[in-house]
Amino acid sequence: MNIPETSLPRIVVIGGGFAGISFIKKLQKEKIQIVLFDRHNYHTFQPLLYQVSTAGLEPDSIAYPLRKIFRDNKDFHFRMAEVERIDTVNNSILTSIGSLNYDYLVIATGTRTNFFGNENIAENSMPMKTVPQALNIRSLMLQNIEKADITTDERERKRLLNFVIAGAGPTGVELAGALAEFRKGILENDYPELEEEEMNVHLIEGLDRVLPPMSKQASEKAHKFLEKLGVQIHLETFISDYDGKTVTTKDGQKFETATFIWAAGVTGAPIKGIDGEALIEKANRYKVDGFNKIKGFENIYALGDVALMESTKYPKGHPQVAQPAIQQGKQLGKNFRKMLKGEKMEPFEYFDKGTMATVGRNKAVVDMGKLYFGGAIAWFLWMFVHLWFLVGFRNRVVTFFNWTYSYINYDRAARLIIRPFKKT
Repeated sequence: MNIPETSLPRIVVIGGGFAGISFIKKLQKEKIQIVLFDRHNYHTFQPLLYQVSTAGLEPDSIAYPLRKIFRDNKDFHFRMAEVERIDTVNNSILTSIGSLNYDYLVIATGTRTNFFGNENIAENSMPMKTVPQALNIRSLMLQNIEKADITTDERERKRLLNFVIAGAGPTGVELAGALAEFRKGILENDYPELEEEEMNVHLIEGLDRVLPPMSKQASEKAHKFLEKLGVQIHLETFISDYDGKTVTTKDGQKFETATFIWAAGVTGAPIKGIDGEALIEKANRYKVDGFNKIKGFENIYALGDVALMESTKYPKGHPQVAQPAIQQGKQLGKNFRKMLKGEKMEPFEYFDKGTMATVGRNKAVVDMGKLYFGGAIAWFLWMFVHLWFLVGFRNRVVTFFNWTYSYINYDRAARLIIRPFKKT
């Protein structure tokens, strides 16, 4: 592998998500060599993936080149590759483009979609964890509406215009709201042969309320917002199968659909080479101490979604969302600076800044400690926070322009089938 030899400590980081980026940013001025590996050459702002999948934003609004973030650091190196295995004995990693030794290893690989062992759902449903997957959903959604516009088979039209989403967490709720708004703002104007009522959005959740991680007040408000938009909510309902045409639930319900989006769960994305007591197999997360060091190793750390740090408040680890990943990355970066200077490291403490979800135009819910916001105020707060955390000035400007345009015109300008989706 073509990485310059160095006498500086070499830190290898696997994963260019929130945790990995936050960690590297804290170390840019230190005399170390940093090598970042990722399967993609860009950082993805995952909280807005649903807007790409529902034609609200183009992918370059929420993605930013990894090399560009750190291009002023001469001791930073990026390689687009798949890390296949960790050799803990020889302090090296094996990747799709060769092997590389490390002095310190930081694993920030995030999560992957959890299908809970259901092979039919894994094969036939549409996950949404990456930009390509979001574009696949966008293409499939638009292709199915185009097909529905020309078919004379009423049953087939119904199947093509039936959108089913599994999981009523923030991702599922936001997807359902965005699809319902697409129906209201676009269908009537672009497809005069179709009736708005023909397009149905079903949101299926196994628990007894939408947005289970949020407060009951937020859940109830989001439920009302979704119903007002015409989303059909099915609570305490578990999906057992999807054969590509029909979603079947454990209680015998059937939903004929050509678009089934799986947002019902994630699991950690560990790398081969570290197992035993260090890996909690049920969650696919590495067990770490208060300094994010993987237990049993002195120079290997895990951050964010793939790290499980037990505490009194979080006995099963921190939530697998952006804020713990960002905060852990920053704290570990600070601790590495201390360690390099021979100073004492400080344990990580998570500061919960709150949880938010948007349902649609002027419809959002926000939990901030004991405070709760709902409606337009929460929606503007949601917009501000998401714009703030987007990487890159251009991304913020483009996203703000798109949101402003959509707000004024009730439009979704990115409804383009650039790359038609085909099942492999």
